[in-house]
Amino acid sequence: MNELQVRITREGRGRWPKRNTICAGIDTSKDKLDVALDGSSEELQVKNTAEGHQELVEWLKRHKVKRVGIEASGGYEQAAVAELRRQRFVVIVFQPIQVRAYATFHLQRAKNDKMDAALIAACTAAVKKIHPAPDPRLQPFAVHLTMIDQIKEDIAKLKNRLESCPDERVQKFWKEQIALLAKHRRAEFKALVAAIRKHRDLAARLDLIYSVGGSGLPTAVAILIRMPEIGQITREQAAALTGLAPYDDDSGKHVGARRIDGGRQRLRQALYTAALPASFRWNPQLMALYSRLIAAGKGHKRALVACARKLIVIINAVVARGTPWVAEPPRTASVSVT
Repeated sequence: MNELQVRITREGRGRWPKRNTICAGIDTSKDKLDVALDGSSEELQVKNTAEGHQELVEWLKRHKVKRVGIEASGGYEQAAVAELRRQRFVVIVFQPIQVRAYATFHLQRAKNDKMDAALIAACTAAVKKIHPAPDPRLQPFAVHLTMIDQIKEDIAKLKNRLESCPDERVQKFWKEQIALLAKHRRAEFKALVAAIRKHRDLAARLDLIYSVGGSGLPTAVAILIRMPEIGQITREQAAALTGLAPYDDDSGKHVGARRIDGGRQRLRQALYTAALPASFRWNPQLMALYSRLIAAGKGHKRALVACARKLIVIINAVVARGTPWVAEPPRTASVSVT
C-alpha cells in the first residue's frame, strides 16, 4: 500500500501515493471471518469468536488499517462490528446487494470467501462518504424490538390457523397460544420502553416523536430505534431511508408511474400502519392530505403511502427543532404521490 505510482506530466515526472487510507474487507460467516487488504495479497482467517476478534484487531493494527468494510450477514457480523468500533476503526457495513452490484460492475462472476473479502475491501476503498456510526446503545434495543415484531408476526400466523381450523379442541389450543403470545408481547414492549427511558436524551427524543399526531408509542419506538438519524437529515433523506420516497421510472418518451422502493422494511411497515388512523382521526394535516389526494383520483393505498411519507417528514422536523408538535392548519401546497 505504500508503493508509489509514477505519473507523466508535461513538466516531467511526479510521484504520489496510491492510497492515503489503508482499507480492509471482511467476509462473514457463522464460524469464521475471512479478511483481505485492498491492493495487497495479505489475507487472514479467524474464528468468529471473541478470541478471533482480538486476533483480527491486532492484525489490522499491525497493517495500519484505518477503515474496515464488512457485509451484513444475518447478524453474524454484529459482534465483530461492535468490537472494531470499540477499537476506534471506521467500520462500513454493506448490504449484500451493494457488494454484488460492485462485483457486477467489474464483471467479476467468480465467488468464494477469500474473493468476497477482497471485493469488500475494494468496495470499502471506493466509498466517498462515510456516515457516522449509529449510537451503540440502540443495538440491543433493536434486537429487543425485532423480537417483539416477530411475536406479532407469530400471532398473525396463529390467527390464520385459527380461522381455517374446524376442530373446537384445536381452536381452543390456538386461542390459548395467541393470548399467551399477546401477553408476552405487551410485557416485552413495556420493558423496552422502560429501558429506553433510563437514558435521558433517548427519552426526550422519544417524547418528541410521540408528540406528533398519529405517531403512537409503538411507532415512536420503532422510529427512535430503527432510524437513529432522525432530526439530523433532510426530508428527502428521511423519506428515502424509510422506503417511502417516490422514484422516477422514465426513459425517452416513456413516463412511468412513480414507485417507492428500498428503505428499511420494518420501519416502513410501522409508518404505513400508523398512516391509516393518523389520516382519519389524529393528524389534521394528514387528514387534509388524504382527502385532497382521494378527491384528485388517487387510490387509497397511494394516498396512505403519501401520508406515511408526510408523517416521517413532520417527525423529522419536530426532532430537528427540538420542540413538541403542535397541530398546524393544513397547507395547500401540492404533494408528490407514488
